[in-house]
Amino acid sequence: MIEIYKTNENRLLNNIEEMTKGSWVNIVAPTEAEIEYICNTLELPVNFMKDPLDDEERPRIEKEDDNVLIIVDFPYLTRDEANLPIFETIPIGMIFTKDCFITVSLKETPILANFKNNKIKGFFTNKKTRFALQLLFEISSYYLRYLKQINKMTNEAERELHQSMKNKELYTFLALEKSLVYFTTSLKSNRVVLDKILRFNYLKMYEEDKELLEDVIIENAQAIEMAEVYLSILSGMMDAFASIISNNVNNAMKFLTSVTIILTLPTMVASFYGMNVKLPFEQNSYAFIFTLLIAITLAGTTAFIFWKKKYF
Repeated sequence: MIEIYKTNENRLLNNIEEMTKGSWVNIVAPTEAEIEYICNTLELPVNFMKDPLDDEERPRIEKEDDNVLIIVDFPYLTRDEANLPIFETIPIGMIFTKDCFITVSLKETPILANFKNNKIKGFFTNKKTRFALQLLFEISSYYLRYLKQINKMTNEAERELHQSMKNKELYTFLALEKSLVYFTTSLKSNRVVLDKILRFNYLKMYEEDKELLEDVIIENAQAIEMAEVYLSILSGMMDAFASIISNNVNNAMKFLTSVTIILTLPTMVASFYGMNVKLPFEQNSYAFIFTLLIAITLAGTTAFIFWKKKYF
């Protein structure tokens, strides 16, 4: 899918048909024909278009002739086979050409929807560097937003686990921990790209652009710190609940073993007096009561000892 936008004299974003100077070309999951069309029309290297479409591609910045490619990871929400929420990251490419600014990704994202709906202050398609920095800032902001959602989901799962130990909540913890690992890895890779933009002359920047880039770096650093803190907390909670579950299993086994031993004693007494041999007091009319009292005494004494030792 190829969409072309351009801001007019009234600073409003319009959807246009042709790629003109100062336009923004948004490409989502393009076909081979669309890739070939864009590369031929704008004289782009094919790898500039295809690399951001590889979901395993690492964030980086690359320059070839007058074209610059920036690849960073952006977050998105998905669900696994058990319908558990998973936050993952995939690459998005930002390509600077002589006339146009291009974004390339495998999936649509609400981050770009904010630009399409004119929700970003001071957004102009012809200001390519500022547009890229605003997009990087929005990506970092979405990381923080999703991290807050992860923290909220962690607290809800924790409350559920306090009430009853269920596998669903444990699987939720595992999914959230996986999401935090994705976020931490991607954010650190994005930081490398931001540092290169700051230190090297890849993009022409004015003073206000440099200030925006510094804000992006700060936002990204905050997201990294938050992701690492949440990951540490979640790992600690997983270890704690694993210990609790193991302890509960041990207590249950100890209780069942104690009950089994207690019930075994009356069974043994009844077995002895059920033998077809001469037994003490077998002619006594109170033999059954004696047998019952012996069984109850043995079981009661054993139960009292186990209770004192806090076996149950």
